[in-house]
Amino acid sequence: MTNDPAEKAILETLAACGPGKSISPSDAARRLAGNPPDDKWRGSLSPIRLASHRLARAGLILLLRKGKPVTPELANGVIRLKLAPTEG
Repeated sequence: MTNDPAEKAILETLAACGPGKSISPSDAARRLAGNPPDDKWRGSLSPIRLASHRLARAGLILLLRKGKPVTPELANGVIRLKLAPTEG
């Protein structure tokens, strides 16, 4: 497990949503920000975006654009995050 708070927020949110499901980066940003009742979580989107790129490059998650995996370089616009399939 990672020590980075943004990476932890992504992985914990994905684990909570169930196998095979994807999340919006805003779901992880809300978790990172402590689920505030207002829009203060929006400040957490940038760290979540950077962390999602690191996790995707490490092969831990997939970045989805229109339901298809994309590289971090092509992950602009509306994306979703999903746990990468495990070998075995």
